[in-house]
Amino acid sequence: MAALLPQGEEALVLQSQQSSIRNGLLAALMPDDFASLQPWLEPMDLKLRDTLVEPHKPIEHVYFMERGITSIINDSHDGKVEIGIIGREGMVGVPILLGTDRTPHEFFVQIEGSGLRMEARRLAEMADESITLRRSLLRFAHAINVQTSQTAISNASNSVESRLARWLLMCHDRMDNDDIPLTHEFIAMMLGVRRAGVTVTTHILEGNGLIRARRGMITLLDRERLVELADDAYGVPEAEYERLMSQE
Repeated sequence: MAALLPQGEEALVLQSQQSSIRNGLLAALMPDDFASLQPWLEPMDLKLRDTLVEPHKPIEHVYFMERGITSIINDSHDGKVEIGIIGREGMVGVPILLGTDRTPHEFFVQIEGSGLRMEARRLAEMADESITLRRSLLRFAHAINVQTSQTAISNASNSVESRLARWLLMCHDRMDNDDIPLTHEFIAMMLGVRRAGVTVTTHILEGNGLIRARRGMITLLDRERLVELADDAYGVPEAEYERLMSQE
């Protein structure tokens, strides 16, 4: 049996474990809150198209992503449209924090990666017991609400070029390099436009030297100009997330 660590040494070990976490939400938690969650976090590989939360069904697990991207999808008679994305900055399964165990939206893996899984019921119980944990988690819930609201505004008022620029920037924020594995068919579903429209728009961005498009892959070449093209469609949710995560 391993010897028990002195309290000070144990705290240093937990601090080291938390600092090595690649999930921004977990990394920003108070040390005591992270320590309470840490034993229940299960490493998971997240494969392309894995459904993490099914619409209208009880949420069994939450996922703190460390690599990859999950899409929040609204499915209507007109087809599937992405209303938000979650990567290493946050958690999949926010509705569990808001007093409900299900959602009409689907959450599935858009870009494969990995994360830490935890029972949704247990997280909800722990959030009820710790004011600081609940506050931190609800800050992220607010950040997601800001992002989805900005998506609605962008879809209603921005050009397809600006919307595509915004979406590529959001994906890039959650990646480790400039290569984003995406097909035109997938982008069309995410933006709620026809595939032909995505092809034309991609050619425009590529012709202007902002990106390079290959089969199943888009490489960002000029992020600064993409930000300019996205204009006010990009930046508000990102700034709000940074503000919230920097609070003690």
